[in-house]
Amino acid sequence: MKNGTFLRNFKVRTISLILVGIVSLTSCYREPPLHLYDWGLQFPMVELRLDIYWNYENNLGIDYDWRSEWYYGWDEEDRRIFGELEYVVPNRFFLRRYYTGDVPYGSRIYKREAYVIGKVFRSEYDWGYWDFLAWNDVETIDGVQSLHFQEPDSIDKPVIAFTNQTMYPVRYHAPKFLHSFWQPEQLVSACEEGVEINKDLRGFEFDPVENIWIKTLRMLLEPITYIYLPQIILHHNNGNVVSVPSSSNLSGMARSTNVNTGVAGTDAIAVSFNMRLKNDIEWKTGEMVDIIGGRLMTFGICGQNANRISRAEESFDKERHYIDVQMQFYNGMDSTFVFDVTDQVRKRYKGGVITIEMDLDTIPIPRRKGGSGFNAVVKDYEDGGTWEFPM
Repeated sequence: MKNGTFLRNFKVRTISLILVGIVSLTSCYREPPLHLYDWGLQFPMVELRLDIYWNYENNLGIDYDWRSEWYYGWDEEDRRIFGELEYVVPNRFFLRRYYTGDVPYGSRIYKREAYVIGKVFRSEYDWGYWDFLAWNDVETIDGVQSLHFQEPDSIDKPVIAFTNQTMYPVRYHAPKFLHSFWQPEQLVSACEEGVEINKDLRGFEFDPVENIWIKTLRMLLEPITYIYLPQIILHHNNGNVVSVPSSSNLSGMARSTNVNTGVAGTDAIAVSFNMRLKNDIEWKTGEMVDIIGGRLMTFGICGQNANRISRAEESFDKERHYIDVQMQFYNGMDSTFVFDVTDQVRKRYKGGVITIEMDLDTIPIPRRKGGSGFNAVVKDYEDGGTWEFPM
């Protein structure tokens, strides 16, 4: 796959803040006026250089080999419908620079906005202290964006990213919202506060080749949306399930995230996503199975930043997580199946493969439309009740 390895934390390898001695000024408009340095450095210029990579570790602290668990695959039709399977390195960013005067981590006096194309951005700054916030612009395969950003009136408050509700009802485990929410697109962010641009050049290094003074700032550019890959393994399907006619949901995930801190919101919602059925795929035992699979992006587990967790046991997730999937059978009837995947989501707190296995030899064929469903405590399948379903 292009541009890197799946499910890995973005980190800025090098972001350089470069103060340059300018011989002739550009036509940039400066407000407020800059305090020019006495011995020839006319005004400080900051150059951001982004070199991005990612790294995913599981709860044991070793590399998580998602490919060993992923049997659904990803073909051109999946890519056309869902987009790329992996994270894609962004190339366009929104940048916010906040000036706090002579006080580090103080109240912000004013804000400057910029749109960065590529990995290098250069602009002038006042002497003093600055806060930086950057996040990627969204690029979608259909030109329609689900992510929204709320920038508050007060520049001291954080930027919040969120999505809105769909028109699809939540089939299961929806204590607050009646409809599912759109999944967000890939979002990464970096925030650095209290960066000093000082007149005595403390912390700067001189580059004799370029004849410039350089201050290097290493920021951490991390994903704050996380990829999950659900796959439902259908053993002994024998043509019984023929399609997935409607969208599915993963419940108990966060509704929003704080772009500055990466901490997900506390309102639990169900995230809507689509799945496809593929036939005759070799399972790990050599058995030929049918697999229902898909890809979804979420803001992660409520109330936490997954990048600050090193083990699944550190997660304080209080929500249950269910995947509901509508399956259509050969006779035209359909059933909605609900699976408790709480343990898998908590184990893959930063995203990963979710695997569900079904033996169709044990599943009665529905005889009426929408006439059956499963959850974790099920009995009387054909009468609309619940059956115990082994996971």
